[in-house]
Amino acid sequence: MPRQVDHEGRRRLIAEAVCRLADERGLEGVTLRDVAARAQVSMGAVQRCFRTKEEMLVFALGHISEQIMERVRARLLRSPAQSAATALGHAATEIALLREEHRTEARVWLAFVAQATVSEVLARTLKANYAALYEAFTRLIAEAGRDTDGAAPLDPQREARTLIALADGLTTHVLIGNLTPREAEEVLHAHLAALWG
Repeated sequence: MPRQVDHEGRRRLIAEAVCRLADERGLEGVTLRDVAARAQVSMGAVQRCFRTKEEMLVFALGHISEQIMERVRARLLRSPAQSAATALGHAATEIALLREEHRTEARVWLAFVAQATVSEVLARTLKANYAALYEAFTRLIAEAGRDTDGAAPLDPQREARTLIALADGLTTHVLIGNLTPREAEEVLHAHLAALWG
């Protein structure tokens, strides 16, 4: 009887190999041969899962995006009774990838962002990820704004765009050593506090 292959499991295994290589070398250092070796599968197995390197990279980007968003969802579920402002703070902190244990994800994420500047298909994937994040942040900001008494009304869409750009910028500044994770968190939390001040 032929052995059953878990196709989705193998695709995730390959995506994890892509991410480990991207962390070490950047995406320009990711080759199909090295991915196969790192995932401990044959080149043929990689090619059966993905027709092209670009398709493999898109899947790997989706994989790391899903890991980050799953962590955001888990953090929000741990405290279901929290206010929208608190939920927004938790979500923004998670996507900024400032903690030491998220340093690998941050390097991989920025490698994909850099590659997306020259890859339309990766850019489309990132835009879709950002659109979902933008929608969630806009909703949380609108809800938190309704909960604050006497504060000046916010433009939830503009504030969501600002917060996402700030989180991404802080990721970069921490990775290059321009800010410590603590300094970056202070900047992020000061910005969030000013929204409701």
